[in-house]
Amino acid sequence: MIVTRLIFIIFLVSGICGAQGSMDESDNILIVYLSRTNNTKVVAEMIHEKVGGDLVALELKNPYPADYQSIVKQVAEENRTGFLPPLKTKVDVDKYDTIFLGFPTWGMQLPPPVKSFLTRYDFEDKTVIPFNTNAGYGIGSSFRTVESLCSDCNILEGFSVTGGIERDGIYLAIKGKRKVEVRELLMEWLENLKPLTIKN
Repeated sequence: MIVTRLIFIIFLVSGICGAQGSMDESDNILIVYLSRTNNTKVVAEMIHEKVGGDLVALELKNPYPADYQSIVKQVAEENRTGFLPPLKTKVDVDKYDTIFLGFPTWGMQLPPPVKSFLTRYDFEDKTVIPFNTNAGYGIGSSFRTVESLCSDCNILEGFSVTGGIERDGIYLAIKGKRKVEVRELLMEWLENLKPLTIKN
């Protein structure tokens, strides 16, 4: 009887410690993303479902215009001048060891708000994992820019998938059957990001 109780206590303590370790790993993960048409948001939520952590949307102090041509013009000017739009979102980056960084491709470049985020905080010795949605033209120079702005980081292999095409009036594209397809691609990518713990 005493032996049985001892075994139960050891099992219980081991389970608590294991759960605590899992929670600690999740607590060290940040998933931060910029999304205009919600495609990057959907991918961010998928990642969050599988790895846990904190999910944070990047917001600007002065939001971009809703009109597509207006935002294209504004972003092109920001890229030309190097202007970094101030962020409304504030994050205690020091809390995290692993940061998933999500964004769309804008003008074949990294969106200015994401540049603002990367230059605002110190990411030295942190693991940064980029993920991207685009209109079918790929990542452009965005991943290279992440590397250049985060030279002291450990940057893992990124993920990119086709989403909406705002120019053509196609907004949220990662839904229904397409969402299932993207989830499968995402899971394959996450499985290769060892030693992250992926939830079943």
